Amino acid sequence: MKILITGFNPFGNESVNPAFEAVKLLPDTIKSAEIVKLEIPTEFKRAGKVLQEGIEANHPDVVICVGQAGGRSAITPEQVGINLMDGRIPDNAGYQPFDTPVREDGPTAYFTSLPVKAMVQSIRDAGIPAFVSYTAGTYVCNFLMYELLYQIEHFFPEIKGGFIHVPFMTEQAVNKANGTPSMDLKTISRGLEKAVEAVIEHDTDIELHTGDTH
Repeated sequence: MKILITGFNPFGNESVNPAFEAVKLLPDTIKSAEIVKLEIPTEFKRAGKVLQEGIEANHPDVVICVGQAGGRSAITPEQVGINLMDGRIPDNAGYQPFDTPVREDGPTAYFTSLPVKAMVQSIRDAGIPAFVSYTAGTYVCNFLMYELLYQIEHFFPEIKGGFIHVPFMTEQAVNKANGTPSMDLKTISRGLEKAVEAVIEHDTDIELHTGDTH
């Protein structure tokens, strides 16, 4: 099995992005699966193109995209990506879409094909906070999740794919407001490794109640 794992470069006012920093720490092999790592630009118009080129070059069985979710305190595999771009801030190319579809010919939303509940349980079993998320936002992270699943439907139907959000790394929280959630980078990477293990071990998801009450 070959798994392509992507992470974004820094954006906004950040000098690092824990997504790709954590991906870089992953071993090159997890449970006999080959791990391929790819940095993705935090740009709406380029992210999907770089992703597609990475899939075409590496021919993975699974694609897992990783992004930063500042303000979250846990690692959060995403259940759904929506066909909407709405940038609170411009991306790294200065583009700031407003109520714009990711794909004009795409459905309203795509659900992940990864076993997100098994991933959450595997991360928790390692003593690391994790939850299933039901919103990937409307910025480049959601864009890439939706774009990945669109590409899978139209070009790579044999591939499984999805998205994981990770918190700020500890160093990023030093000059932020008191109470800003963060996580040690090695812990983030370990959590991603446990998520990958669950993907390898589970063809279908487990039964686990993870829904929100609000």
